[in-house]
Amino acid sequence: MKVLLTNDDGIQAKGLNVLRRALAAVEGIELAVIAPSGNRSAIGRGITTREPLWVEEIAFGDGTTGFATDGTPVDCVRFAALGLIPFQPELIVAGINHGANLGDDITYSGTVAAALEGVILGIPAIAASQQSEARAMDFADGHGFEFDQAAAFVARMVDQIDDVPLPAGTLLNVNCPAGDAQGARACKLGKRIYRDRLELAEEANGRRRYRIYGEYPGYEEEAGTDFEAVAEGLIAVTPLHFDLTDRASIEALGGYDLDRLLAPAAREVE
Repeated sequence: MKVLLTNDDGIQAKGLNVLRRALAAVEGIELAVIAPSGNRSAIGRGITTREPLWVEEIAFGDGTTGFATDGTPVDCVRFAALGLIPFQPELIVAGINHGANLGDDITYSGTVAAALEGVILGIPAIAASQQSEARAMDFADGHGFEFDQAAAFVARMVDQIDDVPLPAGTLLNVNCPAGDAQGARACKLGKRIYRDRLELAEEANGRRRYRIYGEYPGYEEEAGTDFEAVAEGLIAVTPLHFDLTDRASIEALGGYDLDRLLAPAAREVE
């Protein structure tokens, strides 16, 4: 199995390196690492199009190396697919992220974005994230993290990937709770409650500097979600795909005369 490992926290991040060592220990895995040179958290599916990207080979200190780039997590996957490494990946593994990626947070996550790029390219993918030891139910950094259990779980999943139900065009979003997991559960995405507000932080020389993001988002308590699973001390495994089409609305929209919008708008006569 030819595996590309990447992340959004940077090539020196502890989560990536714990997982790197766990994957390297799995018999039959050929592993390559391409990761951002620094933290790119919450960059989502951002890509670099207006300038060339620097790449540097980095030694991990155990006789292996990886590539660091000043690009994004999605750029890292593109690098692999376009030939930076000596093989075409058969599996993309992104993580382990420092902080959970639950519910609506996945739309911002660089970790999930890298895995999503894999399935767009026709490559199966796993995104892995770790809840902080403070048991924060969000992606906030700044607390301690223990990655060994998550790394072992993901490495075992990769080792048995041929037996894991993973339809084409689908990635698995894995979120591990703090402490010893009591089990693992397949679940759906939950609904995040963001508590953002506009707060003036500084004003000088005609300019204003604002904070607009709250630090402690909540979530809707609903059965069967990834939030519920992690709150119960379970590893949450959520299958995701890129098809965002609202299929139920196609018929309703098809019954609306869209052609009429091509005509000039009628002006009211006073």
